[in-house]
Amino acid sequence: MKSSAEKIIHALKKNKLKISLAESCTGGLLANAITSISGSSKVFDLGLIVYSIKSKVAILKISKSKIDKYGSVSKQICLDMVRNVKKISKSDISVSITGIAGPSGGTKKKPVGLVYVGLKKGNKIKVKKYLFKNKSRIYIQRNTVNKSLKLILSSLK
Repeated sequence: MKSSAEKIIHALKKNKLKISLAESCTGGLLANAITSISGSSKVFDLGLIVYSIKSKVAILKISKSKIDKYGSVSKQICLDMVRNVKKISKSDISVSITGIAGPSGGTKKKPVGLVYVGLKKGNKIKVKKYLFKNKSRIYIQRNTVNKSLKLILSSLK
């Protein structure tokens, strides 16, 4: 049975589409999941790991004042990340991920396990909010990648 990443590569190739990513809390795990599939070079355009606030501002041109207002883990920043990686890459599909993988760094308002995943295809943008209860860092990262793959796959149907 094909994995989600294999199905994505197949669908992107079939539809002659390119994908680009801007990842924070997953540190490149989504890019790894996609690029580990043979043939991904035909559809994978760009993967940015914008882990720090400094890189989000410098590379993705996210407004520092907006980060100060909403926090780097927010729907607003996830939206800007997905819009701006699209501007940089000109890909058909863009994905952004920002969250708190833990085990520290969470607050009452933004607990460890809070993740936002954005997807832009054409003029449509979706931002999904997830709250993973298991506080293990790798669990949160892997589950974020799985949710992201499912979101990409559903956008290709």
